[in-house]
This record gives sequence, structure tokens and C-alpha cells, in this order.
Amino acid sequence: MTDSPAAAGTLTRHIAIAMLLGVAVGAFSHYFLAADAANTFATLWQQYIVGGLFAVVAGLFMALLKMLVVPLVFVSLVCGVTSSSADLSRLGKLGVFTFTLYLLTTALAIVIALVVATLIQPGNGMELGSATFTAPPPPSVNDILIGLVPSNVLAAFAKGDLLQVIVFSIFLGIAIVMVGARATAVKQFFVEANEVVLALVALVMRLAPYGVFALVARLFADKGFDLFAGLAWYAFALLLALLVHVLLVYMPLLAIAARISPRQFFSRFREPMLVAFSTASSAATLPVTMRTVEQRFGVPREISSFTLPLGATVNMDGTAIMQGVATCFIAQAYGVDLSAGAWLAIIATATLASIGTAAVPSAGLVTLTIVLAQVGLPFDAIGIILGIDRFLDMTRTVVNVTGDAVVTLVIARRDRVLLLPDDTTDGKTG
Repeated sequence: MTDSPAAAGTLTRHIAIAMLLGVAVGAFSHYFLAADAANTFATLWQQYIVGGLFAVVAGLFMALLKMLVVPLVFVSLVCGVTSSSADLSRLGKLGVFTFTLYLLTTALAIVIALVVATLIQPGNGMELGSATFTAPPPPSVNDILIGLVPSNVLAAFAKGDLLQVIVFSIFLGIAIVMVGARATAVKQFFVEANEVVLALVALVMRLAPYGVFALVARLFADKGFDLFAGLAWYAFALLLALLVHVLLVYMPLLAIAARISPRQFFSRFREPMLVAFSTASSAATLPVTMRTVEQRFGVPREISSFTLPLGATVNMDGTAIMQGVATCFIAQAYGVDLSAGAWLAIIATATLASIGTAAVPSAGLVTLTIVLAQVGLPFDAIGIILGIDRFLDMTRTVVNVTGDAVVTLVIARRDRVLLLPDDTTDGKTG
């Protein structure tokens, strides 16, 4: 099931308009309709509209997106593996190349973050106050590796553990290939199930403008533009590092390796970026990302069904940038000079920590504690960052999702299977 470019463009415009309206309505609610016992209308507005209607619509939209993630990853990945039946070794090469490219972009992201934060010095003169952040103990490397394989498949599906779902899906796909012709019915079942899931994604996306409006309106009704108060330099450093990473890493990869112009990319990839910004979740955006790279860029499903779910779980360039900037910010605020050895430790630790970051809002703050512990910095400043992190999390999720798509396009071009549809056609890739 495909959508025409005109229909996709209309949906993107509707999402953008809904986002702007959400900012306007939310800011108006925050500054002019703050809950006041003397103002009955303002009290009712905050209670029943912001805390009621907006909360329900936003919650339903997020629940619908998350509902799609596990079945989409499972079905599409099994289809991708079984479609590679002619050469399973190609699947292994695809996995190694994809994982290596994800690691490389993440390491570059942290280097850029450290350089930008060192030049801007956002933590100089910062009063940390007494805010604190209690972090759960990080899992050991052994636990992470063992945890890749689900001991209970149903539990992995129920918890939405994408890494475990990916591992099981790959093994199941390989088993179907090994059985051969006797598993034709099973293979066909997943092909048809994949079409049904994609139709479900299209159905949910029709509700996206309403969900985006409610999400953004609630955020600004709660925080207003005070999100940036007191942490303007930290926010500026983080946003600048994100922009530099996009310009110096993603754009050359697009132009040279994928042979797609940045203008063409952003024109076709606006919808996932808007959804990523609204939801602040790479996992929630995954259905939209897969739909877009297949229909608007012509990436074969056997590639997108593997690289994008993997990227949503291990490729967190935006999160890695946050960890690099935040570590420098905290070090500067405490007057700690980071040595060359500390830089190397941050790059290595943040790269590995970002791989284990759950693709849900603000999960990077938890793994930031691992990076801080590695260089001997206290966790207290994380409590200060929490006040502004919701908005910044939205922006770095856009970078995460963009990175997943760029790597997918590079791999498709490398395998000479990228068939970029013409915007004047009906969007079908043949």
C-alpha cells in the first residue's frame, strides 16, 4: 500500500500546521490561562481541556504509535530475512556494515559535541543549586550481551524489548529459509501480514495531526517558553552540535555515498522528522520512517526492515551528542578540566551507552550517568538539565531518526538497489 507524493505532502503540511497551532495554544494557555482559583474559566480550561482532552488525545496517539512498533519490526524483519534467501551471507555482511556505520556516525557525533562544548563553555559561571538525580545502577556488559537473546519470546514482545525482538526475528527468518519450500506458506503469511501492518500504519498516520497538536499544546501549556530559562548556553551548545553533525556528517554521506541531494532528502523526509520532534521517541517514529524510506525513496523492504529497526535501537547520534555536551557542561560547572584521556573515555563510553539507550523520551539521561561515572563527575547537575531536557529531547530525536534514514539510503545505494521515485509519479517504486 503506497501513498502518492501529493497525499504525503498534504499530511506533512497538516502535521506542521498542527504543531504550530499546538505551540500557539499551549503558550496562550501557559501565559494567559494559568490555573487560578479566582478565574473559573482558566481553571476549567486547565483541568478539562489541557489536563483532560489534550492529555487523552496525546496519550492515545502515542499508544497507537507504540502499538505498531513491535508487530512492524517483527513482521517486516522476518520478511527482510526471508527475501534474502538466495544468499544468507549477504545478510551477515549487511548487518556488519550497518552496525559499523552506525558506530562511526555515533563516535563522530560525540567528538563534535565535545569540540562545540569546549569552544562555547556553556557551564562556566553556572550555579548548579541543589537539584539531584538518582540513577538506577547500569547493567554490566555481560548482562547486556546475554540480554540480547530473549529467554521468553512472549515476554520480549510484551515488554517491547526491540533488541530481543530483532534477534528472534532474524533467527526465525533464517529458520524459514533453511526449511525451504516446505515453509512457503509461512513465508507467504509474513508477506501478507506485512501488507496488513503497513495499511495499519497508514491508518494511524491519518490521526497524526491531531496527536501532534495535543502533544505540543500540552508541553507548552506546562512549560511555556521558560524551557530555556537559565540554561540558554547549554541549549545553544547542544542545538549547535546537532546542527553541525547534520551538516558535516549526514549531508556528505547523502551527497557522496547515497548520491541524493540534501534538498531532495529533506523535502521527502519531512513527515518522519515532524513526528520525531512531536513524540521524542525513535521507536514511536519507526513506522513512519519505514513507510517514508520505502515509498518516497524507493528503498527495498529487505533493507529498510533490517537497518531501520536496528537504527532505532542502537543508532542514537542525538543522544550521544547530548551526553558529550552535558558531560562538558557539568565538568565546566564544577571547574573540572577534562584531559585527553577523559575525552577518549567519554567518546568510548558514550558510544557504547548510546547503543544501549532505549528509544523512548529522555532515556538518554539515565545512560548519561554511565558517562559521568566513567570520568568521575557527580550526577547532581542532571537534576538541573531535567528542566529543559523535554524540548531538547525532541530535537535530538529528529537527529536520531535522520541518521537512521541516511545510513539506510547509503546502504541501499551501496547495494545498487536504491530506486528513487520521481515526485511526479504516483509514488510506486515498482
